[in-house]
Amino acid sequence: MSEARFSHAWRALCSPNFQLFFAGQSISVIGTWMTRLAASWLVYRLTNSALLLGVVSFAGQIVSFLLGPFAGVWVERLNRRKLLAWIQAASAMQALVMAALTLTHQINLWEILVLTAVQGIINAFDMPARQSFLVQMVDDRNDLSNAIAISSSMNSGARLIGPAIAGMVIAVWGEGICFLIDGISYLAVIASLLMMHIEREAVTRHTRTMLEQMREGWDYVRTFEPVRTTLVVFALTSLMGYPFAVLLPVFAAQVLHGGAHTLGWLSAATGVGMMVSALLLAARKSVAGLSRVILSGIAVTGVALIFFGFSNWLWLSLVLMCFAGYGLMQCASASNMLIQSLVSEDMRARSMSYYTMAFFGSAPFGSLMVGALAHWIGAPRTVMLTGACCVLVAIWFTFRLPRMNASMQSIYCKTGQLPSDELEPVAEEAAH
Repeated sequence: MSEARFSHAWRALCSPNFQLFFAGQSISVIGTWMTRLAASWLVYRLTNSALLLGVVSFAGQIVSFLLGPFAGVWVERLNRRKLLAWIQAASAMQALVMAALTLTHQINLWEILVLTAVQGIINAFDMPARQSFLVQMVDDRNDLSNAIAISSSMNSGARLIGPAIAGMVIAVWGEGICFLIDGISYLAVIASLLMMHIEREAVTRHTRTMLEQMREGWDYVRTFEPVRTTLVVFALTSLMGYPFAVLLPVFAAQVLHGGAHTLGWLSAATGVGMMVSALLLAARKSVAGLSRVILSGIAVTGVALIFFGFSNWLWLSLVLMCFAGYGLMQCASASNMLIQSLVSEDMRARSMSYYTMAFFGSAPFGSLMVGALAHWIGAPRTVMLTGACCVLVAIWFTFRLPRMNASMQSIYCKTGQLPSDELEPVAEEAAH
């Protein structure tokens, strides 16, 4: 990668507010991934059940799904920077309560379920608020897709670092210290939000009721074909692709005959793949070809999961986790970038709430499904089955691309989001 291309890949960081966000969020997300690994290992240690791993994941994600449409409308009515600061404070309190209960050996499955559900409520508001606030943090709106990719690379780097640290911390001090570190880490992102210099945000006073706005948002994404198709594909991938992470403690302990450190390596390998994917997306010069990125990501994920189900060698499993992480990040980040490049400003928060629902609505049912399937047919066969379903989604999406690309081409031409030298290749992509 040339120096110019490397600089281009980080152009959103020229915005001072995004620099602050990147610094604070980088610290916080490492703590978040430490908690995710520690929580899954804690549940498996207490219950030794793949089914209950799925149940706990379901409890956190289903509430995010149910609150999604309401959250999108609510976010549009409030100052997003202040809202995000309060959301981070609430997340910190949840993590510190988990730490206190675990360190005092008072934690049980029901308390984990309740606290996971509380975090799910927080997440329902966090994602649409954070994603729709990105456009206010960058000085040039054309850098929005780059900011999304950099945020994804930040999350991927945290997924690489956080679980590796968590595996070592759990082995020496236990899960409670991971929760404690996570709770403290939120102070970094709260500080970054308070230090930003944002132009006074105009909060629109709506005369319509929240239910009317929710219906308006639904009609918008339902009738806007590129957004609708992208959300459907992302939802199906979330249903079948992401839930493999729920079963990683089972693979670490039973298939690969390891412990918390093995789980950390598997999670870190997924993070490596996600990091590579995010960096490649950040290096993109424009939004051209994002639909093909989504397609290839789904296909790579499916094939990687199928072979992961066959593997009982750690080194091979780590390589396959890299590919699975790469594919999932390609699909998730490219979907995010594509949707935000297409939607109108007054529909951004509501559109991103449906993006949140596509993940948090599908992933909980997927987690519950893979937990139950693993209980009945075993974790390896379950992962192979979900991988095969991802391949089928990729095949279906292939047939939807021509019409979707043609519609996107007209929008990008009107909004001027593509350089003139890229309009012809996009048109050729739409024709094929």
